[in-house]
Amino acid sequence: MGVTAHQGSRRHEQVEHTRLRIIVAAERLFAEHGVFSVSNRQVSEAAGQGNNAAVNYHFGTKADLVRAIIQRHAEPMEQLRAELLERHRGSTRLRDWVTCVVQPYTDHLASLGSPCRYARLAAQLITEPQLRELAALEFAGASHLIAVTESLHACLPGLPPAVRNERDDMAHTLITHLCAQRERGLPEDPAAAAAVWSATAVGLIDAIEGLYQAPASRP
Repeated sequence: MGVTAHQGSRRHEQVEHTRLRIIVAAERLFAEHGVFSVSNRQVSEAAGQGNNAAVNYHFGTKADLVRAIIQRHAEPMEQLRAELLERHRGSTRLRDWVTCVVQPYTDHLASLGSPCRYARLAAQLITEPQLRELAALEFAGASHLIAVTESLHACLPGLPPAVRNERDDMAHTLITHLCAQRERGLPEDPAAAAAVWSATAVGLIDAIEGLYQAPASRP
């Protein structure tokens, strides 16, 4: 007897539910203990899976699991970025484009509620070379992020490309590490947590706008 459409749909829902439980458990463990300190077996157990090979079955390698976590957060951030990109399209103000870099990240973190853990994982992604390479592959096709970066660079015609690219790296490092710090002390009250992310965004936009406008002492 063949599998009915209803049975197939039910099976698909169960698989997606299991994958989500694994992703959530992995994100928590990776954020709290470090990606390289947590085994796939520990993730499977934390996700309530009787089969300790559940991560391998549903994702493959740990790298594939990390990519799935990145994708889960990258997609809503790219949507927020698209909205800001449309709002500021054609602007020649540096601050507008710095806002398009910072605010999708802080707004997304705010949407996760409290506690949230992605910022602490993201700080590892930008620090550890292997993880940074994984993240770069996932963000390589982020068309709205690329458009925002190009518009930001257009506001800096006098900044040498090597210096500009270095400051891009400085800006993203500042964003991820400051947000990771804020996340660790995030209040449980939703309104208070939202206020933390709002204030963090303003502070980052101020600092990064100044970073890009600072004089360059080398070519």
